[in-house]
Amino acid sequence: MGYRLSKICTRTGDQGTTGLGDGSRVDKDSPRIEVMGTVDELNSVLGVLLSETLPDALRQTLEQIQQNLFDLGGELSIPHYRLLQAEHVEYLEDALTQLNNALPPLKEFILPNGTRPSTLAHVARTVCRRAERRLVTLMREEPETINQTALLYLNRLSDLLFVMARHLAETETLWHHD
Repeated sequence: MGYRLSKICTRTGDQGTTGLGDGSRVDKDSPRIEVMGTVDELNSVLGVLLSETLPDALRQTLEQIQQNLFDLGGELSIPHYRLLQAEHVEYLEDALTQLNNALPPLKEFILPNGTRPSTLAHVARTVCRRAERRLVTLMREEPETINQTALLYLNRLSDLLFVMARHLAETETLWHHD
């Protein structure tokens, strides 16, 4: 995989472009950079969530997800590069099933509030959904350069983050429609 930076202030982006892992340069607001930035933001939000007191099993799952999101960023930084595999999606599905089985069924929408960890999981879910939308945009423009598994991964991850938020909530506030 591409080179790593040891010098951070390079001035190479002063004209509004940034380098990809394959050495090519793209505009800083290109769809590829948008999705990379949103995946990075998601990983950072998960880092904030991990600074909270969490059950060990959730902590281990989130730490693994952070590793996988870093891999996804690597994939996105090198067109045609593949790191995420079907087993990464299966990992999320297994975690989702385990957590969801312990929760009561939802009868109404819930509001994203409650404990700080629960609310942070909801924030992560919304950032994940944005990453997914940005990835769809990139896939429409450059379908041959993107690993379809990345879309599956982000879709399952947003579901898992929703269930984690429910799991971390002490109580859930239902939406009341009038």
